[in-house]
Parts: sequence; structure tokens; C-alpha cells
Amino acid sequence: MSQIDDLQARITAALDRISRGLEAQNADDGAAAAELEALRAALGEEKTVSAQWEERVKRLKEKLEEAEAHVENARDEARASLRKLDTQLQSLRRANAQLRENNKALREANEAGVAEPHLINKAMLAELEALRAARSADRAEGDAIMAELTRLIEGADDEREGA
Repeated sequence: MSQIDDLQARITAALDRISRGLEAQNADDGAAAAELEALRAALGEEKTVSAQWEERVKRLKEKLEEAEAHVENARDEARASLRKLDTQLQSLRRANAQLRENNKALREANEAGVAEPHLINKAMLAELEALRAARSADRAEGDAIMAELTRLIEGADDEREGA
């Protein structure tokens, strides 16, 4: 009988060890499950943050594209103003060259003692054309300055809105 009691004690001890091992394994499984749940929650938060950043990047790209389009439009307007100014300046140069030629012819006629009314009329017409061209060039220059100032002001407003 002593062997039976001895075997029973050994079996009971073995069952206790198995029971403690299962409890420890269940505790480890519970800790692993809690850690897994915490990791899943963190992953969910990161996905949310990532989606928010992606949306923000998308909005920033749209704003950048709008700003680039606005800058390109302003450049086109500035180029058009500069072309207009250049055309007006060329017209002014031509009118001034014509005025110089007419004045030279008038001086030569005056030195020769020959007064020719058609030369006086040509000189006056050339002077009027020069005045018109100068006024037009001044207006084109003013328009170019206004276009540039408008672009700078709008750029400053855009920067203020962006900040």
C-alpha cells in the first residue's frame, strides 16, 4: 500500500504541476491577448492619423496647384502688359524719329530761305503723333506697373491666408 500512496502522491504532484503550467499558459495567453488588443488599437489610431495626413497632403497639393495656376496667369498678364508696353515704346521711337527728320527738313528749308507750309504741317503732325505715342507708352507702363503691384498684393494676401 505504501507504493500506492507513493504513486498517488507522485500523480497528485504531477497533476498539480500540470495545473500550474496550464494556469501560467492561460495567464500568458491573456497577456498576449491584451497586448494584441493594444497593438490593434494602436494600429487603428495610426491608420486614422495616416488618413488625416493623406487628406491634408491632398488639400495642400490642391492649394499648390491653384497657386501655380494663379502665378502662371499673373505671368501671362505681365507678359501681355510688357508686350503692349514694348509696342507702345516702339511706336514712340518711330514717331520721335519722324519728328527729328521733319525738324531737320524744316531747319534746312529755313536756312535756304524757303518756307514750305507742308513741312510745317508734317512737323506738327509728327509732333502730335509723338505726343500720342508718349501718352500711350506712359499708359502701357502704368498698366504694367499696376499688373505687377496687383500680383504682389494678391501674393501677399495668399501668404497671409496660408499662414
